[in-house]
Amino acid sequence: MYRTLIAAVFAVTVTPAMAQDVSLFAAGSLKAALSDVAAGFTAATGTSVATSFGPSGLMRERIEAGETAHVFASANMRHPQTLADAGKGGAVTLFARNRLCGLARPEVEVSTATLLDVMLAEGTRLGTSTPKADPSGDYAFALFDKSGHADALKGKALQLTGGPDSAKPPQGRNTYAWVLDSDQADVFLTYCTNAVLAMKEVPDLQIIQIPEALSVGADYGLIVLNDAPEAAQALADYILSPEGQAVLADYGFDTPNGG
Repeated sequence: MYRTLIAAVFAVTVTPAMAQDVSLFAAGSLKAALSDVAAGFTAATGTSVATSFGPSGLMRERIEAGETAHVFASANMRHPQTLADAGKGGAVTLFARNRLCGLARPEVEVSTATLLDVMLAEGTRLGTSTPKADPSGDYAFALFDKSGHADALKGKALQLTGGPDSAKPPQGRNTYAWVLDSDQADVFLTYCTNAVLAMKEVPDLQIIQIPEALSVGADYGLIVLNDAPEAAQALADYILSPEGQAVLADYGFDTPNGG
């Protein structure tokens, strides 16, 4: 539930404290959506937002190492809760949900019904993100646990993205479009929102819905960190507001606060 502060925040005038820049650390899967949200917040308040995006686990480690972040938006609840439990911020709020999809090269014969068999096939190069560093990898491994073939799938999974040493795509390329377009994997498990962005860049890619029995949802958590300026709470409230939630919904996220 967003707070009554919202009405005051988006009044015409902005207090000097509110004008202080806000630092937003967020999951890489939120880059497109929260960049737009940050721009909307700046337009409404005059407060600029410095954004930094990356795998949630690595972003949390950067905060723990002392980098300045005022708001942290994670692709799971666990990483912000770890900061809250350590006394580094306030309560963690669910602000969006996502889910996993399969993303496949155009020549791969695959459907929702055959996805598990295709992933298990000896010749299939199966890509995931890196567990622990990136929640997307954790969710993929949770899917493997539900499949009845966890050992086989975890053993063959190529952890191609999201780790501290993962290869980076060329400037301007979508990570997942680049991974498949450069023939590093045949099938990649990623967030459905990522898959949609990848297919916009490489239209021949296929998006495969996960079978209901294997479906894994992703809850996204938000925390305002200690010693943040007043505008940090205002930014968090804006993300939870109808305006912010509508932007997230436009990018394919499920929004628990409407939008």
